[in-house]
Amino acid sequence: MTETRLPIEPVDTAARAVHAVRPAGLAALLDRLAPGQAAFVRAAGFGAKADELILLPGADGVAAAVFGLGGQSGPHVFGGLPYKLPEGLWRIEPGDFDAEAAVLGYCLGAYRYSEFRKPGRAPARLAAGHGGRALSQAAAIWMVRDLINAPANVLGPAELADATAALGAAHGARGFRSSGSDLEAHYPTVAAVGRGSERAPVVAGFHWQGSAAAPDAPHVWLCGKGVCFDSGGYDLKPSAGMLRMKKDMGGAANVLGLARMIMEADLAIRLSVSIGCVENSVSGRAMRPMDIIRTRRGLTVEIGNTDAEGRLVLCDLLAEASDAGPALIVDCATLTGAARVAIGPDMPALFANDDVMAERLLAAGRANHDPLWRLPLWDGYDAWLDSPVADLNNVSSKAFAGAVVAGLFLRRFVAATTNWVHLDMYAWNDATRPGRPEGGEAMGIRALFAAIALHFSPE
Repeated sequence: MTETRLPIEPVDTAARAVHAVRPAGLAALLDRLAPGQAAFVRAAGFGAKADELILLPGADGVAAAVFGLGGQSGPHVFGGLPYKLPEGLWRIEPGDFDAEAAVLGYCLGAYRYSEFRKPGRAPARLAAGHGGRALSQAAAIWMVRDLINAPANVLGPAELADATAALGAAHGARGFRSSGSDLEAHYPTVAAVGRGSERAPVVAGFHWQGSAAAPDAPHVWLCGKGVCFDSGGYDLKPSAGMLRMKKDMGGAANVLGLARMIMEADLAIRLSVSIGCVENSVSGRAMRPMDIIRTRRGLTVEIGNTDAEGRLVLCDLLAEASDAGPALIVDCATLTGAARVAIGPDMPALFANDDVMAERLLAAGRANHDPLWRLPLWDGYDAWLDSPVADLNNVSSKAFAGAVVAGLFLRRFVAATTNWVHLDMYAWNDATRPGRPEGGEAMGIRALFAAIALHFSPE
């Protein structure tokens, strides 16, 4: 995918100033402004509410701006600025907020998917002399959004595999790719899901090591569900249910965004990434309900529903990762509607087989305004996956706890001694909000990055 350049310029003293202020600091700001400008702000009734903007007049037109933060914190409060400000170059004056978060939020709000339609206007540009990590994370999130927003006729399994390879190659990683008979032998469940499509399934990935990572440095393995379009297979989705199914590779996109953050930060870890790139289609070759397939782990799976294909894509990847004995496995997937029913679209459901790791991630989510919400791997529901003809079914016999049951299915393929985290995410914004334009979205990966950096890559 072609990346759009972030709307950032070097520091320029000619850039017009944006004064970002909270209600409690408004009086002090007005005392610092020129008397005429302060009077203008007072007369306009500006109250420094979140996302409130007032443009200050000057001799040549607009001289500066005052932007309200309300009581909010974190990056997204700055996300409305790029399209509220007039075009041109601006700088955010220091204030009662985190400067890197301001840069990140500004960049997140400037994003628009423009591959096939030119935006009505360009975002205002930001003069920023700080925010190195913020800029890296913003670029990674733009990449995630571009991948998810790409239509399925443009981004199929081969193209997603190519994007994976390109990311690894750009950072000196050692890539791998499995297709055809090799895929059938080593990733049979990925092959089964993708068999119904004219576009062949692929597993693509890479291995990378930080420049300061010792040979025995912590090994982190990331796995992503890359279903480039999900028709549901023979258990066909209704037409309304297919409208956003180009985003069913959102887990893979988020894994690639996280990997990019890790590699650009040069964390002192060993990193492996594996992406299951498939399309779930209907044809004479597609898997059918009540088929039985074998997995890399050797377990047999009865297909109770062809629309529960994401867990099949992931299970072979998880088995491979688990057998390598890493310090941590993370998988990301747009896996279940049940998770959205439980906690809504804005935060991923977090499943973990280690309480300490789960708490670390939840803390990182709170600290970085990138929330996660933990759901249980409840052992009492494990028997719901029983099958009379195979080792397990890919769906439950009951209508409850769909996200939990999906997590329990995946757990069957991870060694109990392996630290494993599963994120079930929506990866989409249904409507535009500050910092979160409608369309594909990165979710949870800033929290994951912060936790990995803190606990696996000591400085």
